[in-house]
Formats: sequence, C-alpha cells, structure tokens
Amino acid sequence: MGYFVDNAVIMAAGLSSRLAPLSYEKPKALFEVRGEILIERQIHQLQEAGIREIVVVVGYKKEQFYYLKEKYDIILVENTEFLTCNNHSSIWAARNYLKNTYICSADNYFMENPFEREVEESYYAAVFSEGKTDEWCLQTDEEGQITGVTIGGQKQWYMMGHAFWSVDFSRKFMTILERVYGEEGTKNKLWEHIYMEHLPQLKMKIRRYPRNQIYEFDSLEDLKQFDETYRHYDM
Repeated sequence: MGYFVDNAVIMAAGLSSRLAPLSYEKPKALFEVRGEILIERQIHQLQEAGIREIVVVVGYKKEQFYYLKEKYDIILVENTEFLTCNNHSSIWAARNYLKNTYICSADNYFMENPFEREVEESYYAAVFSEGKTDEWCLQTDEEGQITGVTIGGQKQWYMMGHAFWSVDFSRKFMTILERVYGEEGTKNKLWEHIYMEHLPQLKMKIRRYPRNQIYEFDSLEDLKQFDETYRHYDM
C-alpha cells in the first residue's frame, strides 16, 4: 500500500555562500539556469505531478521570493534561524505542513520530472559514483532499505536530490527533532545528520536515478559546466 502525496516542502533559506559573489545579489534558488529560474522549474514539475500544496521555506533575501506566492499560489514560510542553524531549521519552520511530503532543495535541477502523485514508501534519491566522492554514501540491504550512511566513498550510491517522507516518517522525525532542537550540538547539523543518527527508527529506502538526471549546484564551477552562460564569471 502506497501513500497519496499531500504536499512538498522546498528549502530555499540558505546563504549560498559558496556561490558568492553571484549570491550577493540573489539567492541561488532564483538563479536562471538554461533559461529557467531554478525554483520555478521545480515548482512546475511538482504541479505537473499534481502536487498543489507547495511550501517554500525562505530566509536569506526572503523578499525576493514573494512574487512566487501570487504567480504559483505557493505557501511561504520564514526560517528566522537560517543564519545560525543548518537546514534542519527549515524542517522545523515547516513542521506544521509535514505529512506525506516531498522534501526538496531549491538548488536541484531535474532533467526529467521525478515527482509522482502516489509513492510506495519513504525514500531518498541517489545517484552512482563511478570514482571517489565526498558525498553521503548509502549502504542498503537486499530490499533497498538504507542501513548505513558514510561521508565519502568510491563506487557507491550517494544522496542526491529529493526525499519523500511518509506521514509516519514525518511524525517520527519530528519527535526526534523536537527533542534536540535548539541544542548547541544540533545547530550545525543537516536534517540528514539527524536522520543518519537515528536509522533504526527512521526507515527509508533508496530511490536510484541515472547520474545525468539530477544536478546540484554547489559552486560556480558546477554552474559553468552545466550552463555555458556562466562561463564568463570569475570568483
């Protein structure tokens, strides 16, 4: 039995400091890539899949996102702690919307629409590294259940892209987050850190994608390789 997707949460609150000086002018989510605004492309794909309730969590230069509310009828939620906490604070800001929910990052570019109206189980998207990688690599059992996460590896599947949380997963994650939120040791953690520390309670499978289907732009060099219009920019 699967899950009927209720909504999506797109995290777009961060500073994108590794893309300075471009990010001094606008958040990375609002960069134009191959003729489309990054976050608008993702909103289109979600809506094409029938996902109508889309929550965008904003922080840095939040006012630049306001137009999305009227243009796409999305919900804007402010993360007031984006300067002092990692992305788990965006999950906290959107906690009242977590049900059967896609968890998305605004800086992902999907070549093909990965979203569906019905999903079988909680999962994290992954792509395969032929060589060495510093990404978060996944160990799985024969059923595709994630049994371990290590930072860095070789010839392994690693986290890249979106995740889907079932309502049960959302409830369990928030129970944990409510317990540790605000602690000094939590502030620098991604939500994935918290997930990794509680694998026995937070059951999630891997969803494998071809390497050329999901892109993430962490640096200007990533943008240059993907979109030639950025090739004249220097750091």
